[in-house]
Amino acid sequence: MDQASIQKAADALVAARRSMTPLQGLPAGTSPATPTEAHAIQDATTRLLGKTVGAYKTMTRNGQPTERGIIYAGTVFTTPAAVPAATMPQCGVEGEVAFVFRQPLPPRAAPYTREEVAGSVEPFAAIELVHSRFAADAPIGPLDKLADSVSNAGFVAAPVRSDWHELELGALPVTLTVNGETILSQVGGHFTGDPLGVAVAFVNLMRESVGLAAGAIVTSGTCTGLHFLKPGDTCTVRFEGLGEATVTFTV
Repeated sequence: MDQASIQKAADALVAARRSMTPLQGLPAGTSPATPTEAHAIQDATTRLLGKTVGAYKTMTRNGQPTERGIIYAGTVFTTPAAVPAATMPQCGVEGEVAFVFRQPLPPRAAPYTREEVAGSVEPFAAIELVHSRFAADAPIGPLDKLADSVSNAGFVAAPVRSDWHELELGALPVTLTVNGETILSQVGGHFTGDPLGVAVAFVNLMRESVGLAAGAIVTSGTCTGLHFLKPGDTCTVRFEGLGEATVTFTV
């Protein structure tokens, strides 16, 4: 994929973000063929928007390349958050375990170990806010979605938990409530069962390029599944032993 195609795809995503008009797909010939190309479109979109990276979302599955999505600093909120529904009309929410890095993990040749990453992070409860720049019926593939930062619209963070090492992060009881009504209550639910392992894979993706600075944040994927709410709704996600995050989609 050449730079002109990357730029054309990014132009389309920027226009969709600014106009709030859903796309039926990326321009012809600009769909990414690899995660690396999708990441390049993310980065070009970020430059065109003039945005600052506030956090990342990440995923890894069954030996596939680790993927990351950019979360912009202006969309990172502290719980309890009040977010205008007009800025993310789909009002999507996912309850997640996220991590903040307390020390830098710079680029290097050797992979970082699980122990090194565990010694560098503090976890916290979070809600990822979801809104796609593509129409619901758009005939797109997963790499197009990745180019759009995997439909990220924002992020709500709870306080960090420093004394966390005895917690089994992939097997915490989790509840999701909407307007005080329990919508989901279960144990675990993360797609890999191991949020920390996903963070380790993310670190080793980033070490191949810019590394991670102290204060970097990554969220490790949904434990609750994706739920679409309505303007005016309030959602709380609580992980037993870790904390809770709340968002209200204001009208």
